[in-house]
Amino acid sequence: MATSTISAVVATPREGKFNKNASTPRARRGQDSAVVYGAGQAAVAVTVDPRIITKILHSDSGHNTIFDLDVTGSTTVKAMIVDWQNEPIKGALLHIDLKRIAMDKAIRVSVPVQLIGIPVGVKTQGGILEHVLREVEIECLPSDIPSHLDADVSLLEINQAVHVSDLPHSGTIKFLDDEGLTVAHVSLVKEEVVAVEEVVAEPTEPELVKKARARRKPRPMPRRKPNGCQTGCQTGCQTGCQGGRPGRSKEQRNGTFCIGQGFSPVATGATPMGL
Repeated sequence: MATSTISAVVATPREGKFNKNASTPRARRGQDSAVVYGAGQAAVAVTVDPRIITKILHSDSGHNTIFDLDVTGSTTVKAMIVDWQNEPIKGALLHIDLKRIAMDKAIRVSVPVQLIGIPVGVKTQGGILEHVLREVEIECLPSDIPSHLDADVSLLEINQAVHVSDLPHSGTIKFLDDEGLTVAHVSLVKEEVVAVEEVVAEPTEPELVKKARARRKPRPMPRRKPNGCQTGCQTGCQTGCQGGRPGRSKEQRNGTFCIGQGFSPVATGATPMGL
């Protein structure tokens, strides 16, 4: 039987709002909100010491522990923890559901399964052991609830398994899960074959530059225009300067002839100066 070494859990009836926000001030005072129900009696909202509840949950039998519940103003009854809520960040208890237990009536509980031994397939054949089903649901009297069920896996070889039907059965326990469910099995480690793909090396930057230059069309060389007068004359002078045409003097080709002789552009209609 999953009994507790605690003499009794003391619970105090509470009044007022029964919601999560109302439980915060009580948590600051070291008390957690809880509710007691079952055994054909009305539900009662109470407060309990979270340290005692935590001790029960961390015991060998865990939440299947049967303990004495002493509610102030009522008679002491047998009870067990059926549900609890934790604060998401710090993990502190927020709320607990306690159920009254009738010791002469069968109840349904989930019992953990513990694996015993090291499989042969792991020690000598290079396999791995996988624990598939960690809890099984059973039905029995409260006094017959086991703290856990042992499953011997020491004789398992590769591709062999332990099922619910292989767990220890007794006349006081009724298994509610399918007898064919796998509790644990040994499998062979498969090596993953990584496909090696041929990697085509990308062209380096110099090759890309060479290809770009090869595709580039050569620019045509600009035609050289004959030099005109450097005085800004675009139509020529009255003397007939051709702006560097072959056969002219050096002064005529570079435009200094017009400046030296004092001629003005044709557009002004002027005559040679100094004549």
